[in-house]
Amino acid sequence: MDQKTRMSQSETVVVVTGFGPFGQYLINPSWQAAQGLKMLGLGEGVEVYIRELPVSYAKAQELVSSIWETVKPKLAVHLGIAPGSKAVTLEQSGKNYGYKDRDVCGCCPHGNVCVEGGPDKLDSVIDMKFLTRRLKGMGLDVIYSRDAGRYLCDFVYYYSLHIGKGKAVFIHVPASGSLATPDRLVPLLRTVIITMLRQLEASAHPDHDQLHMELLNAVST
Repeated sequence: MDQKTRMSQSETVVVVTGFGPFGQYLINPSWQAAQGLKMLGLGEGVEVYIRELPVSYAKAQELVSSIWETVKPKLAVHLGIAPGSKAVTLEQSGKNYGYKDRDVCGCCPHGNVCVEGGPDKLDSVIDMKFLTRRLKGMGLDVIYSRDAGRYLCDFVYYYSLHIGKGKAVFIHVPASGSLATPDRLVPLLRTVIITMLRQLEASAHPDHDQLHMELLNAVST
């Protein structure tokens, strides 16, 4: 049974992407993390669809577009690596301009822009600052950021936010260190993503603040 067949049997679909080979990373840790999340799962009633994105502006953009058109996820979670970081970074915003660094194909997007005529930046519907504060209070190694770096990570994030009407997130994961090991990283990411899904549910509820607290109390269970 393939991923699309299984997805049809679930009410909630979450897409998780990681990047393909890049530089010294012949196997990208972000893709390994996505595979680990597929194996671990995100709880009952949630189907996890994973996809490896090439480190190519044009090809990644095409795949992200296809994902939103065909899979129609409740939330798209994009993972990328942050060499040198010792924590998981929750990115709030994607930027539209300034993509001057060449991808693995030696290319840059036309005009160094993700979406011509689009806003300078787009924000996720997920409140990353709120989540970061609460998750840090639970002892998790997470940090908040508003700058995803103006490369493929930022580019994919902005484009997914654009197509998905804000229902996308980007998470930078460490490429080395103790937290980068799958046995530590994958469970942490699972907790983060489940909390994000609960925040989405809470945002549609009239008693928003109360549900915010309830979801955070429940996330460790």
